[in-house]
Amino acid sequence: MIAFTLKMLMVSGLVSVETPQTPPNCRPVTYEAASYTVCSFRQSDPGLRLFLLGPDGEPFGHFTFLNDHLTAKDERLVFAMNAGMYHEDRAPVGLYIEDGETLAPLQTGEGYGNFHLLPNGVFYIENGIAHVFQTSAYQALAPDPDFATQSGPMLVIDGDIHPAFRATSTSFKRRNGVGVNEDTGEVFFVLSDGFVNFHTFASLFRDHLGAKQALYLDGTISRLYAPDIHRNDVGVRMGPIVAVTRSVSEEIKPTNETEFR
Repeated sequence: MIAFTLKMLMVSGLVSVETPQTPPNCRPVTYEAASYTVCSFRQSDPGLRLFLLGPDGEPFGHFTFLNDHLTAKDERLVFAMNAGMYHEDRAPVGLYIEDGETLAPLQTGEGYGNFHLLPNGVFYIENGIAHVFQTSAYQALAPDPDFATQSGPMLVIDGDIHPAFRATSTSFKRRNGVGVNEDTGEVFFVLSDGFVNFHTFASLFRDHLGAKQALYLDGTISRLYAPDIHRNDVGVRMGPIVAVTRSVSEEIKPTNETEFR
């Protein structure tokens, strides 16, 4: 009788049923006394891609400009982060591929700065799947990606922390990077909310997130766009941007309540 009464109430619209909320992709994480924001997506997320140049042929530079561009195309930006080092004109330092077009070539030589703290590496998306590999492994695989950005140094290489990193290093900066856990099929984009050294940052990817491959994207200018946690970091104009987009017309609007009538 109780079950019958409940069913009748639901049909009449007097009882509503809570529907589960989609958890945010980005969340705060504290690891070894340092705080981070970790944004996780499936390696196969169809909205994952890279952006550099806008319709005018100039780099977007800011998350807001990219979001405005997407809005005009009936899309929205659900996540974005700076995605690699760039020159003063915001052209990529290393390999950069967007929509299958190579805009900057792979760099394999030695040089100055973090990019050339070898081994460096490549974050790329091929056949809809995101990967991270050191540059020599990327060359050996010879993939044909739709999107790719090269940066450096690698943070984690085949489960090992970059050999040049020291736990006692006093080089502390705000840093961001990307790592992949091939076992769980997740890709992680991480921004340190404070100042950390390379070893501590790499340890988060390997020991906390289980990423056997992780790549440093940049430091100091590191920024994040994550509306689900009310983040839209501003600053100087950027070069490459990694983002996740969604089609507005196909998106299912979340609701707290479902009524039966």
